Amino acid sequence: MRKRYRFAIIMVVLAVCFVFLWPSISWHFLTPRDQQARAMQTREQIRDNARQRAGMDFQRLLEAAREGGEVPEDLSFLIRQGRRLVRDFRLTAPDNWDAYSTLRVFESAGLRPPEIRYAIETVYREEVFSLRSLQRRAVQLGLDLSGGLSIILQADMDAFQERFRENNERLPNDMERSDAMDGTLMDLNSRIDQFGLTEPVIRRQGPEQILVEIPGSADPERINDIIMGRGNLAFHIVDDEATAAFNMFFSANPFTTFDAHGNLLDPTIVPADVVIRGVFEQDRYGLVEPVFNLDGTPRYVAIRREVGLSGYRIRSALVERSQLDGRPEVTFILDGEGGDIFWQLTSANVGRAMAIVLDDRVRSQATIQTAIRERVRLTGFGMEEANNIAMMLRTAGLQVPLGVVSQQSIGASMGEDTIRQGLFALLGGVAMVLVFMLVYYKSAGINAVVAQLLNFYIMFSVLSAFSFTLTLPSIAGFILTIGMATDANVIIFERIKEELRLGKSRKAAIEVGFGKAFWAVMDSNVTTFIAALFLAQLGSGPIQGFAVALSVGVFSSVFTALFVSRLIFDFGTDVLRSKRIPISWARPRVAGEAVGGTR
Repeated sequence: MRKRYRFAIIMVVLAVCFVFLWPSISWHFLTPRDQQARAMQTREQIRDNARQRAGMDFQRLLEAAREGGEVPEDLSFLIRQGRRLVRDFRLTAPDNWDAYSTLRVFESAGLRPPEIRYAIETVYREEVFSLRSLQRRAVQLGLDLSGGLSIILQADMDAFQERFRENNERLPNDMERSDAMDGTLMDLNSRIDQFGLTEPVIRRQGPEQILVEIPGSADPERINDIIMGRGNLAFHIVDDEATAAFNMFFSANPFTTFDAHGNLLDPTIVPADVVIRGVFEQDRYGLVEPVFNLDGTPRYVAIRREVGLSGYRIRSALVERSQLDGRPEVTFILDGEGGDIFWQLTSANVGRAMAIVLDDRVRSQATIQTAIRERVRLTGFGMEEANNIAMMLRTAGLQVPLGVVSQQSIGASMGEDTIRQGLFALLGGVAMVLVFMLVYYKSAGINAVVAQLLNFYIMFSVLSAFSFTLTLPSIAGFILTIGMATDANVIIFERIKEELRLGKSRKAAIEVGFGKAFWAVMDSNVTTFIAALFLAQLGSGPIQGFAVALSVGVFSSVFTALFVSRLIFDFGTDVLRSKRIPISWARPRVAGEAVGGTR
C-alpha cells in the first residue's frame, strides 16, 4: 500500500475515534456538576423542576414587560421563537424585541399564557434530555469506582407453584423449583443485557432471592421498568355500551365509584363479564400517565373480562416505523396456535374496538377492520417505550414472578483514592514502558512512544463508542494491552537490528524487519484475542469487562505496531532522508567485522 494511502487511513481512523470519544469528553470534562446532577434526576423530578422553572421564568417575563424592560438574557430563546412565529404567521415584526413586544408576538400568533409557559418548559425539558442522551453515550464508571443501584428481588414461589400445578396437575419438586429460579436468573440476565446495561452483577442470594447491582448513575425508573416490567400484554374486546354507561355514572359520582385500591364499590354498575380499566399514555417526559376527559375526570374503558389473546402467544417482537407517519410501531408475530386464536377473535368482532392492555392498563385501542392471523402492529408509543415493550415481550415469560424487597443506592466500594491509584498505576506503567523504549532503543523509541499513545487513544475511543463501563479489572486490561503492544514493538525492532547487522540499508532493514516480524506479532495477538473472546463469552461482570478491554486492545495494538509504526519509519526514510536508524547502543557487526556506525 502506498504511503499516502496509509497516512490517509490513519487520519480517518483518528478522526473517527475523536467522534467516538467526544461524548465521554463532553460529559466527564465539559459538563458542569450541577447539570450532571439535573440529568440524573428521575423523570418525575425533571418534569416538576422544568414546570417550576418555566412558571418562575414566565413571571419574570411578565414583570419585565410591565416595567418596559428587555427579555432576560437566559430567556433570549423566546426572541428566536418569536421571530419564527412572525415568519410562519406573516406577522409584523416589532422594531425592538423587548419583553412586552415579545409577549405581544406570541399573543398575536394565538398562544395563551399557559402555552407560552409550555414553550419555556419545552426548552428546559429538551436541555435535560439531551444531557441524559450524552451521559448514556459516554464511558461509565463501574460499581466499584462510582457506586450504583443495589436491588434485592424476592421470588413469588406460591404463584409459580400455582401456575405449575395448572399446567402439570401436580406441585413442583425441589429440583424443579431450583431449575425455575435458575431459568429466571437467565431470563433476567437476558432482559438486562438487551437494555444495554453494562457490567451488572446478577446472582442468587439464598434459595428465593436474586441480587442485582447496576453500576453508575442509573435511572431508577428505567431500572424498574427493565426488571419488573412484566410485559403482561393482552387483547380484550371493548364493550362500547358498558363504557358509555360507566362514564356517565362516573361523571355523576366521581368520588364514590372506586375504593382506595381502585376497585368498584358497586360492581353491579357494569355487566358481570366486563371489567373497568384506565386509559394511559406516555407523556413527553416518558412517564406513563392517565388520560383525562375534557371535564378533568380520568378516562376509563369497559372491556370484556375474558382475554381475547394473551401476550404469551407472541413468538417475536420488534420495533418498526410506520410507513404513513414514521411513528414507532411494535410488531408482533404470533405462534401457530396464537394466530388461529387471533383469527377467530378478529373474525367474530369486525367493526368493534379492541383494547391493547399492558399490565392492566389500556395503552391503545383500535377498530378491527378485517380478520388478522399472525402479524400484529401496535401503535401509540414513543420510540424508547416501544423498544422497552418489545424487549419485555420477547422475555416476558419469567418462570418465577419477582417482587422488589429493597432498592438502594450504594457507594463506590473502592472510592476516589482507589480510582486515583488505578489511574496512577495506568499512567505510571505507560510512562515506565515509554522511558524504557526511549532509553533502550534510542531515537527509534520515539516511534514506539507515538504508537503507544495512539494505541491508548484508539482503544479508549472504541470502548467509548460502545458506552463501555470502566472498572478496575478493565483498567488492568488496559495495562496488559500496553505491555503487549510494547512486545510487538520489541519484536519488530529486534528484527530490524538483525537486518542492520547484516549490513543492509535503512530502507531494506525496515522492509525485511517488518516482513519477518509480521507473523510473530500476529500469532501472539491472535492467541491472546482467542483467550479474551472466551473470557468475554463465558465470564460476566468484572471478568467480562477485563476481556472486552483486552480484545479491543489487541486490535488497536496490532494496528499501531504494524501500520502506524511502519509509516513513521517510512516518513523518516522518504521525507527526512535519514540513512541511519539509531536503534541500539551496541555497535553492530557484519560477518565478524566492525561496522563504522549503526545503520
